Amino acid sequence: MKNSEHHHSEDNSMHNSQADVGAGTSEHANHSNHAGHSAHSPDMFKKRFWLSLVLTVPVLIYSHHIQQWFNFHPPQFPGSQLIPFIFSTVIFFYGGIVFINSAVNELKTRRPGMMTLISLAISVAYIYSVLVTFGLPGEEIFWELATLVTIMLLGHWIEMNAVTRAHGALQELAKLIPDTAVVITADGEEEVSVDSLKPGDVVLVRPGSSLPADGKVIRGESYVNEAVITGESRPIPKKTGDHVIAGSLNEDGSLRVEVQETAGDTVLAGIMRLVEKAQTSRSRTQILADRAAFYLTIIALSAALITAFVWVLFGAGSVFIMERVVTVLVIACPHALGLAIPLVIAISTTIAARNGLLVKDRLALEKARLVNCVVFDKTGTLTSGELGLAGIKSLDKTLSEDELLRLAASAEKDSEHSIAQSIVKEAKNRNLNLPDSDSFTALPGRGIKAVIEGKTIYAGGPNLLEKLELTDTREDISVIDEEAAKSGHGLVYIIADNHIAGYLSFSDRVRPESLEAVKELQQSGIKVVILTGDSREAAESAAKELEISDVYAEILPENKAEIIEKLKGDGYTVAMVGDGVNDAPALVLADIGLAIGAGTDVAVESAGIILVKNDPRDVVRLITLSKRVYSKMIQNLAWATGYNLLAIPLAAGVLAPFGFVMPMALGAVVMSASTVIVALNAQLLRRGKL
Repeated sequence: MKNSEHHHSEDNSMHNSQADVGAGTSEHANHSNHAGHSAHSPDMFKKRFWLSLVLTVPVLIYSHHIQQWFNFHPPQFPGSQLIPFIFSTVIFFYGGIVFINSAVNELKTRRPGMMTLISLAISVAYIYSVLVTFGLPGEEIFWELATLVTIMLLGHWIEMNAVTRAHGALQELAKLIPDTAVVITADGEEEVSVDSLKPGDVVLVRPGSSLPADGKVIRGESYVNEAVITGESRPIPKKTGDHVIAGSLNEDGSLRVEVQETAGDTVLAGIMRLVEKAQTSRSRTQILADRAAFYLTIIALSAALITAFVWVLFGAGSVFIMERVVTVLVIACPHALGLAIPLVIAISTTIAARNGLLVKDRLALEKARLVNCVVFDKTGTLTSGELGLAGIKSLDKTLSEDELLRLAASAEKDSEHSIAQSIVKEAKNRNLNLPDSDSFTALPGRGIKAVIEGKTIYAGGPNLLEKLELTDTREDISVIDEEAAKSGHGLVYIIADNHIAGYLSFSDRVRPESLEAVKELQQSGIKVVILTGDSREAAESAAKELEISDVYAEILPENKAEIIEKLKGDGYTVAMVGDGVNDAPALVLADIGLAIGAGTDVAVESAGIILVKNDPRDVVRLITLSKRVYSKMIQNLAWATGYNLLAIPLAAGVLAPFGFVMPMALGAVVMSASTVIVALNAQLLRRGKL
């Protein structure tokens, strides 16, 4: 909207709010994110993987096992017999050191787990192979060591890369913030870097410019487009005292804004922290996997000791016993188990973010699959938040409705405000002739003034009437305002030659996608409820259009929680969808709180998941994603634990009396294959649309 700081009395039925989500979200969940790798970067794993892979190839070529299996003989030269030893040593100390350092951290916290067992397996395999190289009877297993380290590095690279992509998808929002800002100083205006802004600075934001920081308007009025941040589709009116968000677009008037939050404390930074918190928050399944990894470590170590003890009793040779122990440790490596849940979490968070779902609480995503009752706030949730033309009323007997609409549309033609355009659109639909105005003037915060065919036309809300000090029919106007407020309608008065010619009424229209969302939920057997503070007339009108039978209207914010409690008492698992402000008590009490828009502080504090795009269909997508994620978690967990429980006895040699002894090489292959299967299964989450 480039011409007018518009005017329409939308605040009767709309509740717009935006507040800083940056504060209070800097702390992250503190736990061992996949064996303490949360501080490592994908590039680190990538570099170590590629070097290890390059070195693994000659190790494989010069391994006598590989030569025997494929019946080939590589070129021989002085020292070629030491290639497996030399290259594996580099792989062990360069690639394997990551896991050894993590194991040390586990042992320091007295929580031995996956990294402890991995480190023990590669250390025993390396030391054993070195001893064989220098004379100990047996067969070295350098190729198993090399492939084990390389595959584990690949797995961690995949995992960390998936985590990073979730951040990268949202980091695009940071590009919305301009590089420079105009600061108002005692000496005038000064252009400075946005990074140098500090709380208390006053910045000038001209029409068409993006907000450089979160802050408070101290002078000026305008409409600000926050769609890219909050998902709110209509420009938001801003005046002195209102909060503005960095990255949003100032559309028409100039604003002077006092900077309140900069850099890491802005709404955008808060969104980034939400994703990070989602990555580090622990789901119930993750807790189960961590516990399984701990017990598996104990079981594996015990199995290795028991294996050695039993074979000593049976009089086996030291070489055979060492091979069995090493094979048990290698095959028991719970890397597949350790990757089973974190990789699913990383991928699901990426998918959620790309679909406009910011997952603050992993438990909320996991529990969404159980939801059988969805409670919607109405305004701005099921409705568009945009007032569309609902009626025309002429108060001048000489003007028909069409003539009143023609005058209004002609005056509004030069405005790009959504309501102005809806007036013009309706006039064109009726094939009305719309002459150009002889002059057009914006009245900030009041409305517009235009001269049409020699008549002075004003258009605006109740504030415009006060400005013009119109006294005619004031009693009727107060009744009209009261009835409009009760029905949730906004009004635009048309003043022609200094008397009120009539008014246009606007209602908050149901989003087209709301009907689709409600139908899909109901077809899935999910109960849909409207819970709103709006008038019963407005609520029931929306409910009728959406075919929703359960409506709670004119409910105060503090009483909304009572409705949620009642539904839960009836046995429902309840998801509450609200704007994160008036709905805060209900969001907290619901089994899952879903906040519409990412720009509210209460959304961060009260909701487990934020629907950035303000699209009610995202509730359906969330439930679908939750079911897929839980299914993948259970599949991976079952495979990883089942594989280990079956493979450990085979590695220990329980089938030796029947003539089968698992070679160490086969143990390493089976372990690696298990990890690959888990990783590939997790990647299948990306298939199909939500």
